[in-house]
Amino acid sequence: MILVTGATGNIGRELTRQLDAVGAELRLLVRDPARAARLPERAERAVGDLGDPAALAAAFAGVDELFLLTQGIGTDHTATAVAAAAAAGVRHIVHLSSFHVVFDPIPAMGRWHHEREGIIRASGIPATFLRPGGFMTNALDWLPTIREGNYVLDPIGPGRYAPIDPADIAAVAALALTEAGHQGKEYALTGDETLTVTEQVRIISETIGRDIEVRETATPAEAVASRFPAGAPQALADAITEGFALMRADTVGFRTDTVRRLLGRGPLTFADWCARHAEAFRRPGTA
Repeated sequence: MILVTGATGNIGRELTRQLDAVGAELRLLVRDPARAARLPERAERAVGDLGDPAALAAAFAGVDELFLLTQGIGTDHTATAVAAAAAAGVRHIVHLSSFHVVFDPIPAMGRWHHEREGIIRASGIPATFLRPGGFMTNALDWLPTIREGNYVLDPIGPGRYAPIDPADIAAVAALALTEAGHQGKEYALTGDETLTVTEQVRIISETIGRDIEVRETATPAEAVASRFPAGAPQALADAITEGFALMRADTVGFRTDTVRRLLGRGPLTFADWCARHAEAFRRPGTA
């Protein structure tokens, strides 16, 4: 039995579908079953939250493999999930981490992931750590300003990075969950193309047939405020701001061939991703 956390998110949805396609025995941990309505019907649903230890015993019962995704800041949810996994006799954890854990010094966002990896290592449960860079789906954070005024705030200017399609992360996770030989491995995952924000926006524009303005003078604070109009926790805002500074400074772009080596094909391109999500960028109104 494979238990998937974060099953209704960008990676979890893809992972669930891919595991279903190969006939894996599945259970999905969901807070709201209605949000999982479009996921494979044959997958079991376990209603619960990683912040609620009492709800996890039943969810983890009989589970052999765990895909663990914990969002936001801190390590409490990771500690709770790992404790439940240990109690249930889970034999392998595939954990979504971040490539920031190998930076020196480790930035704030990386420190949380580093601490989460430490909790898993200390449990003694064999693990595979997936360490992706930026997600292509982060471009969806630009929807409010695109819909409001047909522009994108760019706080990283000349900075380049190689965004990865969550479908490729899911494909690597599915491999690690269903094939032997991945325990104890750490996989840094990126796309093949290093792109600036301006180049990404140009691809979106070409896909939807409409020019979109890029405001390259945007400050990190403006970009954070746009992404979190109701406000973000200060620790998270500071971590994102620090991340923007690191991205602006990297004018080459970190890139690996891990996806190609593991899957036997190149990573999906940003143009591929844009084609699949074109309607989200074409729709009028507010996000």
